Amino acid sequence: MEKLIPVINKLQDVFNAVGSEGIDLPQIVVIGSQSSGKSSVLENIVGRDFLPRGSGIVTRRPLVLQLINLAIDGNAKDSTMEEWGEFLHKPNEAFYDFAEIKKEIERETDRETGSNKGISRRPINLKVYSPHVLNLSLVDLPGITRVPVGDQPTDIEKQIKDMALSFITKKNAIIVAVTAANTDLANSDALQLAKTVDPEGLRTIGVITKVDLMDKGTNAMDVLTGRVIPLKLGFIGVVNRSQQDIIEGKEIRLSLTAEKSFFLNHPQYRKIAQRCGTQYLAQSLSKLLLHHIHESLPELRTKMSNLLLDAQKEMLSYGDPMLDESNNKGAILLQIITKFSTDYSFAIDGKLTDANSKELYGGARINYIFNEIFGHHLLKMSPLDGLTLNDIRTAIRNATGPRTALFVPEMSFELLTKRQISRLHEPSLQCVDAVFEELQRIVSQLESKELLRYNVLREKVIEVMSELLHECRAPTKAMISNLINIELAFINTAHPDFVGANGVFTNIVEQATDEKMAQKKKEEERLALEQKKQQQPSATINYAGQQATIQSKGLPNPSTKPPDRPARNDSVPSKPPRGASKPQPASDSEQFTGKSFESYVVPILIKPVGPLSSKESFETDLITKLLESYFAIVRKNIQDTIPKAIMHFLVTKSKLLVHNRLVQRLYIQEQFDDLLAESAEIASRRKATREMVNMLKRAQEILNEVRDYALK
Repeated sequence: MEKLIPVINKLQDVFNAVGSEGIDLPQIVVIGSQSSGKSSVLENIVGRDFLPRGSGIVTRRPLVLQLINLAIDGNAKDSTMEEWGEFLHKPNEAFYDFAEIKKEIERETDRETGSNKGISRRPINLKVYSPHVLNLSLVDLPGITRVPVGDQPTDIEKQIKDMALSFITKKNAIIVAVTAANTDLANSDALQLAKTVDPEGLRTIGVITKVDLMDKGTNAMDVLTGRVIPLKLGFIGVVNRSQQDIIEGKEIRLSLTAEKSFFLNHPQYRKIAQRCGTQYLAQSLSKLLLHHIHESLPELRTKMSNLLLDAQKEMLSYGDPMLDESNNKGAILLQIITKFSTDYSFAIDGKLTDANSKELYGGARINYIFNEIFGHHLLKMSPLDGLTLNDIRTAIRNATGPRTALFVPEMSFELLTKRQISRLHEPSLQCVDAVFEELQRIVSQLESKELLRYNVLREKVIEVMSELLHECRAPTKAMISNLINIELAFINTAHPDFVGANGVFTNIVEQATDEKMAQKKKEEERLALEQKKQQQPSATINYAGQQATIQSKGLPNPSTKPPDRPARNDSVPSKPPRGASKPQPASDSEQFTGKSFESYVVPILIKPVGPLSSKESFETDLITKLLESYFAIVRKNIQDTIPKAIMHFLVTKSKLLVHNRLVQRLYIQEQFDDLLAESAEIASRRKATREMVNMLKRAQEILNEVRDYALK
């Protein structure tokens, strides 16, 4: 059973050698505030003065202390020397002088943290071989402090607590909380910190130091018996060397004898003397660690096996460097090219998606571009965007030339339709660019571990793929332009879905004519009704008095019939009333009224002005309906054919050409060495993974040394 602790010590050495912090080994962690007597407790357990002392923070790095009993371990190197120490950072070098061990701890601390009170989480590993110690493994952490000194940061307290938490949070850690007896236990930094990770006190043991320095008339019996703060593992009281003893160099063994005598002769503590003192503390910790290791072994074996399998799998993914040095580089290159080509096609076809992915990937994003972006944009495009009624009227007049058309000219419809169809060209080309960028995105995301091994090859693959996609994009855009030009080349008014085809046009004209006639009749009835109301005399006004009033005020006589005026032409707007801010522009015929022809100059820019005549209103309404109908047909065609053209000329073509193009451009024997030059990062990862595999194999061998020990 006693061999379990040396086994864990070996595992600790193996893991610390490669800097692995993810293995949760059973261990005892010692925490406490600065000057709580924590270092003295450890020296009492070892029986030698070996820890640095001084003002401020002395312990500035975790110290992993492994105590090995020579009588049990049987590894004594020199029978004439009873005790010595060894550091992991200085293998095969024994320190027989414990004063030199103290200096080496100081030198190694300064080497890592500097000489001005800095701290570090990187541990120092020290083994102490002695026939006077029990097999035990401890981790001594820097004392908790609140006031920074030297170059220490202002948050030094938080840093030290975070370091302590990183050790005691692990479930396999037994927490030794050291508190001085002459301080308030409720304010103990060590107990408060332990409670955050072990609120029920199941794996925390309390150590009360300086019980000999309490005020007269007081004692720590309530604390030591668990009546103040209950802990499952209880409290143990110890007496350390005084500062004067340390200055005078009093031997620790003599101090231990004095400690034993103190508890046996104290009127209160002698009742529990057998459960106090450094010797009892060391025995309790050793027994606790043995039980904890025994309970953790099955889980530890399982975890080691799983970690080894994961590490071996990761190492295989980085490839075998010895294979790369052989004559199979061509086969390796071809294998990588083939895998990339397959992954590219699978990513587009939806066969490379991750089941746990929470976003669209590959071909699904291309589908989103076609339907959610391009399709929705086309549907939001109005057939009349950018067109006004005046633009339509201008197009109609231009199409008639010098003549006055009796019917709506078809040329005006074609001109306006082509103008609106041409607006579909730009979003169609933008759809090509969007899919092109998506294919480039797929290429950049296909970074398999095989390809990541070789930076040069990866860059070349991306370069070749970029060239291929650019080559495919040019004919795709040309095809898109041709599709738009096809629609512009022939306005098919015989299209079965066009409202002007198969007699539907006649129905539209008749319907529009009927609507106009109905509106005109309704307007005439309204005017007649108003005129009739104006002609009816008022029944309450005397006609003679009214005439007299009108004559006296010089007002026109309403009974006098106004002179006849020429019939109003609907195309000529009425003259605005006097005082209007801006006169309405006159029609073309009214501009020359009362003036000689020679007095007018034809303007450089002529635009139709004034309100629409009834004929023009009819024509613009008709053109608008025809334009909306035909634009909807073309938009539907474009929404269907553009994605098909992009898929054929860009997406599918790149899938078909990717493998041949990569082989053609990269499979050149003279370039094998350059293309398959492994990146330094991958080589570093492989080395680290190989070390992890070797470490875990060594750990499994160590665990295999342990058989089923029976607890006695």
